[in-house]
Amino acid sequence: MPKIKSSLDLPLGPRSTGQSLTGWLYGELRSAILEGRLAPSTRLPATRDFAALHGLSRGTVVQVFERLLSEGYLCSRVGAGTWISDRVMAQPQSLPDAAPPDYIRRTISSYKRPKAFAGLGPLGPARPFRIGHIDLQEFPLKLWATLASHRARRISSWQLAEYDLRGYRPLREAVAHYLGSSRGVGCAADQIIIVSGIQQALDLLARLLLKPGAKVLMEDPGYFGARIAFETAGAHIVPVPIDSEGINIRARRKTERAALGAYVTPAHQFPLGTVMSLGRRMELLQWASNAGAFIIEDDYDSEYRFEGRPIPALMSMDRSSSVILVGSFSKLLFPSLRIGYIVAPPALADFVVSFRARTDFRSVHLEQAVMCDFIERGHLGQHLRRMREIYSERLATLFDAGHRYLRGAANILPIQSGLYTAAFLENGMSSNDAESAATAQGVETLSLDRYTLAASDPKGILLGFAGFPEPAIKDAIRKLAKALT
Repeated sequence: MPKIKSSLDLPLGPRSTGQSLTGWLYGELRSAILEGRLAPSTRLPATRDFAALHGLSRGTVVQVFERLLSEGYLCSRVGAGTWISDRVMAQPQSLPDAAPPDYIRRTISSYKRPKAFAGLGPLGPARPFRIGHIDLQEFPLKLWATLASHRARRISSWQLAEYDLRGYRPLREAVAHYLGSSRGVGCAADQIIIVSGIQQALDLLARLLLKPGAKVLMEDPGYFGARIAFETAGAHIVPVPIDSEGINIRARRKTERAALGAYVTPAHQFPLGTVMSLGRRMELLQWASNAGAFIIEDDYDSEYRFEGRPIPALMSMDRSSSVILVGSFSKLLFPSLRIGYIVAPPALADFVVSFRARTDFRSVHLEQAVMCDFIERGHLGQHLRRMREIYSERLATLFDAGHRYLRGAANILPIQSGLYTAAFLENGMSSNDAESAATAQGVETLSLDRYTLAASDPKGILLGFAGFPEPAIKDAIRKLAKALT
């Protein structure tokens, strides 16, 4: 370990009104690391010394150091102390002067049925383990109806005629505050564009940012909805392999320089469930900054994290305006709620709004107003806390039952967040054979091979657990064990 200047002299900024000590200290140290004021391999003082220097309790410092350790910013070893991880690359605070790409007229590509949908018929009543199915019985429907009724009675003429392509401004302000507190994303309301969901967001961005034949990096296996959007825009998808740390762009050195952008699901990779490591996040951001490329970050279910605090979004680390964040409230509340959002860098936001006007002149402000009330009055936070407890218990039941009944047939992947997980086969079956065998036993699951681009069969199936009570999960695991043995 090189001897580098101690960080005892590191100045800390003022604490905002209402900000907790741990939140303030975490933010100051994380910013100092990301901006290079604390260089890689810099040794930190002992927690007791650090606390004494800054007038803090040692418990506060310990808590912040432990969080930074868990997120990969710090390294520690007994007898050697604590130091800044050498995998952190500084991201200086700067905004590029280059303007976003101009609009490009595109010819709609001929539609091909996605591999993910091959052989699937109409969906009937949900059975374990359908992914995307959530528990609607626990949603506070009466409360939502009361908010909707109140809004409908008090709606004014200006709301009926409002013309704002970005969406209902109070909702955008509420979403900006929500993302700042829950995902670490500092953004203004004008950077947010309300859309009908993640698929509309991907479609808009793909058609705006990619010309026919342009290369875009995509996780392999990866989300079929992104593949549809990119192929419809005429783009050439470059598959990038996934390992235990997430997307590995170093595996595509020959093609990454020519790519205009990348699509990733860093908080909970779809479909393998991997959480992208800090090192891989830094590499991806560095690549985008050097190449002048964009990154679309799909934050589709990161709010449901069952261990520790949610890891901040990739966009919260971006210092070159490369990342575009997309998200949706449908998986948090109910599927028919068609409210999603795009968070664009400041220089790109107006272009997204103008491009959206080509297909959609107005937003549905009444529904957005109800969503705004639901957030601002604290109901969203309360609902998420309750559902985390319920889904955490169901996940534990899935693991316990899997350990008991699937031993030797499949290994259920441990996850920290999300509404589904993968079970990797240990019985020699292919993913598609396992899906067929499960279907024959009345278990609804999907083959991991449905989501591959160029990768070989991952030999696994997806298990969605969120929408099913514990007895149903146990019964379905027993049926699945029968199918796989």
